[in-house]
Amino acid sequence: MAGIYSDLSGKNVLVTGGAAGLGHAIAEAFASNHSNVVIVGRDREKLELAANRLGGGVRPIVFDLNSLDRLPDLVKEVTALAGEIDVLVNNAGINVKHDALSISNQEYQDIILTNQTAVFALSREVGRSMVPRGAGSIIMISSMASHYGIPKVAAYAASKAAVEGMTRTLAVEWSPYGVRVNCIAPGFIDTAMSSRAFENDPARKERVIARTPLGRLGEPSDVANAALFLASAQSKFVTGIILPVDGGNSIGF
Repeated sequence: MAGIYSDLSGKNVLVTGGAAGLGHAIAEAFASNHSNVVIVGRDREKLELAANRLGGGVRPIVFDLNSLDRLPDLVKEVTALAGEIDVLVNNAGINVKHDALSISNQEYQDIILTNQTAVFALSREVGRSMVPRGAGSIIMISSMASHYGIPKVAAYAASKAAVEGMTRTLAVEWSPYGVRVNCIAPGFIDTAMSSRAFENDPARKERVIARTPLGRLGEPSDVANAALFLASAQSKFVTGIILPVDGGNSIGF
């Protein structure tokens, strides 16, 4: 269940990759706090289904975030639809699992483009609106994969490590103007994608839970609640942080 933050009521929130998984949970959490939510993704059918599930306060926009030159148009479209963006949640991302010796240059570049370059470019365009207004919250979604040495995800880990470094830099540049920039690093969360992976490797799931002090996988709502906190006035003195949401996995033994 999402936390209740009265100051988020009426706020205009843009969530990328909001049709499924963590993005869907984050959009649902903001919608339950009566925010005006816009979800963005490439799959029209999935977006419209998600928007219908989430209710009338959530509106979908079909857009390929890799179209970097068109990102200003996306911001204009969101602004025309919902008003000036108060909260940006950069959730969209992709991954390909390959040994480092076999990943192609194109595969690597595709992941960097979606997970880091597009995230920066959209943050910059939204920041151009937030900074003059002197208010706003930008939330990045990283991954504990950028903190661990996990095989077969070199490009993904590199992209998320870059997002965390970028979070700190943008926070230093924009926080003096009232724009806070923070990052959530989810650990092992029970999503449809992770469930399929663990079904094929139950021994790995056992290892994950064994080193997680809280003794379970996270739920998408755990990440969504962290996003609500970082967007709300309850975190008004918090900027530039990387917040692990991992049940203590990163400190487990």
